[in-house]
Amino acid sequence: MEFKTELSRLLNEFLETRPDLFLVDLKISATSDVTVILDGDNGVTLQDCLDASRAIEFNMDREIHDFSLQVMSSGLSEPLEYPRQFRKNIGREIEVMLNDSSEVEGELLSVDDEKVVLRLEYRRPKLVGKGKEDVVEEREILYTDIKKALVVIKF
Repeated sequence: MEFKTELSRLLNEFLETRPDLFLVDLKISATSDVTVILDGDNGVTLQDCLDASRAIEFNMDREIHDFSLQVMSSGLSEPLEYPRQFRKNIGREIEVMLNDSSEVEGELLSVDDEKVVLRLEYRRPKLVGKGKEDVVEEREILYTDIKKALVVIKF
């Protein structure tokens, strides 16, 4: 069986036993360096990474195909890509870069399979008269319009 196919099969078997976890990325370099990036509805623990690593490591024959394996969680600096990742960040501030090169930042209010809803707060010039006014609005953004989305880290 092809290396990548077997690796994917073992990883999927592990993920079937852990429905709270999901695959974000699987990378295999030309030199067989394998990187598995996981995320979870309730986060990913070190034990989760160890369990995934063992599910692969103990079922692959290094005599047939030698490889190195690294299993990690998707960090805060990693972009949000899947609805499940957005869903677990409801209530947090996120920064969204859109395909038209504009950016918006706001609180993630809701998520479905097609879009996210952000609460935006900003100041704009008054429509009538001088000065500025505070504006709070909800904005729906389709996943197809998102180039990149990141959780805003505040200290």
